[in-house]
Amino acid sequence: MRETIINVKGMVCGGCENRIKNALEEIKGVEKVEADYKTGIVKILANENIDRKAMKDTIEDIGFEVVKEN
Repeated sequence: MRETIINVKGMVCGGCENRIKNALEEIKGVEKVEADYKTGIVKILANENIDRKAMKDTIEDIGFEVVKEN
């Protein structure tokens, strides 16, 4: 498993967490997503190398801002 951590701006509630989680889980190869609006951190576990741009674009397409990728 490969873990990617992305800092996201604009999450303000559990609903925001769920929107990000549901959108990212649609990407082929993504196994698990954890989003925490209090810290602004999204953790993505994937069983293959996922294109970081695809993850970033997915988050931004639903109205959030990617601040930093780790």
